[in-house]
Amino acid sequence: MTEPYRGGCACGAIRYETTSEPIVELHCQCRECQKRSGTGHSSYLTFALRSEMTITGEAKEWQVAGESGNMKVHAFCPNCGTPVYLTFVAMPELIAVHAASLDEPGRFKPQFVTYGVRGLAWDTIDAALPRFERMPG
Repeated sequence: MTEPYRGGCACGAIRYETTSEPIVELHCQCRECQKRSGTGHSSYLTFALRSEMTITGEAKEWQVAGESGNMKVHAFCPNCGTPVYLTFVAMPELIAVHAASLDEPGRFKPQFVTYGVRGLAWDTIDAALPRFERMPG
């Protein structure tokens, strides 16, 4: 059996867990991820079925249109402000967690970089990772 992926916010008010394996792990350099993270990118593990992830605690949510035009729902802790996960209006079954929110962030194994065209010179990411100008289809 696979070791569960567990994580949560900095203060512990929100926790999540799943025994599913991520379908994709990536760095995103879109402008919204830069603003939200306060740095040059955000890093995510995306899971196919939101229904297979247990989430405890009450997250605050806000929506933003991604560069693709699709709406993303960002969930963060109202106590400590930690971004924890996001969902997608067009694909409600998917859920992505922020890599740094994992209890074991070393489990994050990025496969590629999206919105590399927005990358900032001072935010260096492994040059060996494939880069896409947009979200690959």
